[in-house]
Amino acid sequence: MDPYAALRIREFNVFLGARFAMVFAWAMQFIVIEWQVYSLTKDPLSLGIIGLMEVIPAVSMALFAGHIVDQKEKRNLLIKCLFGFSVISLGLFVLSWPDFSTMVSSKAILWSIYVLVFFGGIVRAFLGPTIFSLMALLVPKKLYPNAATWSSTTWQMASVLGPATAGFSISLIGVHWSMCLIFFCTLIALTAISRISRKPILNPKIGEPVFQSLKEGIQFVFKTKAILGALTLDMIAVLFGGAIALLPIYAQDILHVGAEGFGILRAAPAVGAALTMVGSTRFPLYKNAGKKLLLSIFFFGVCIIVFGLSTSFWLSVGTLFISGAVDGVSMIIRQTILQLKTPDNMRGRVASVNSMFVGSSNELGAFESGATAKLMGTVTAVVFGGCMTILTVGITTFALPSFRRLDLRKDIEEHSVTE
Repeated sequence: MDPYAALRIREFNVFLGARFAMVFAWAMQFIVIEWQVYSLTKDPLSLGIIGLMEVIPAVSMALFAGHIVDQKEKRNLLIKCLFGFSVISLGLFVLSWPDFSTMVSSKAILWSIYVLVFFGGIVRAFLGPTIFSLMALLVPKKLYPNAATWSSTTWQMASVLGPATAGFSISLIGVHWSMCLIFFCTLIALTAISRISRKPILNPKIGEPVFQSLKEGIQFVFKTKAILGALTLDMIAVLFGGAIALLPIYAQDILHVGAEGFGILRAAPAVGAALTMVGSTRFPLYKNAGKKLLLSIFFFGVCIIVFGLSTSFWLSVGTLFISGAVDGVSMIIRQTILQLKTPDNMRGRVASVNSMFVGSSNELGAFESGATAKLMGTVTAVVFGGCMTILTVGITTFALPSFRRLDLRKDIEEHSVTE
């Protein structure tokens, strides 16, 4: 297969540009918020609360968001999501204004940040399913694996540059102007998406009762073992392997590397994942996908344990890099499974369940990491998370033998024949 096949479609390229700007802004914003909140509180639990404030609305609204996405036109819905994101970024820009801190207390600023993060969780509940559904309308089905790889690669590249830029911009221009840069990026994403034409709504059940629609989506996920296995495995691994949320503590209190080192640490996993994804465009991962997914998450857990015990900056960077590389394998396989196994009329609801299982587990994992760090210490919490990740892989390997044997070549051949 041509490794650049999906890139030959103009609207898909516009979509990738918008996704890069959006993820870059979101990743950078989360890092700047983490830095500002920890600087205000010096409390690891406050980092966990950031994740909790986003995950509550993201999980509670996810299924309803999926229903709405399947009922609505995807391009305009994404524009509305990006507009909401830009308003939140503008609010954080105002809160980080130095003169603003002289007018209100640090506690008021802290809780205002939490409120905006909460509204960001609402936006994210719609954002993931909308992006997933829109991408499927931009390329033919036979190019789904290639498009999923490039989309995930773009996501990781933005995740590389976003945290790294955040670390350096905090040091060079401060939190306030870093927030201004984030707001500017949201406007770029908004402008790019407006260049994509409106797409048809492929759901034949427009106006279907909400709860009947939600029930149908949930039943589909639980009946499709390939999707259920991939989501469950990744959810638990991310939940207990969320050491990334504690990086401000490692940067400031353990490794003593400051904002610049924090940016490098935060970007290292994304660099590894991006390189994996670029390589996968030439060396597809759909053969023996189940075994590869299990192995990638096993090595991810090993890397988390080594990182937790490390007191060397470059060893920490190296283990985070490798963790990102193997996590990239997991992400590509999971996205390919979702794109190939999901019918067009159910993409919003399936993507919403995915966001509940996997996407929101990042924030829930951040809360788990912050809480366990508060209870048992930072290093112990990270090592515990890595051990739980490895244990999860072992249980899944023996409990789901059909998932271990999963191979996606037949699905790709079927799509190629039908088109």
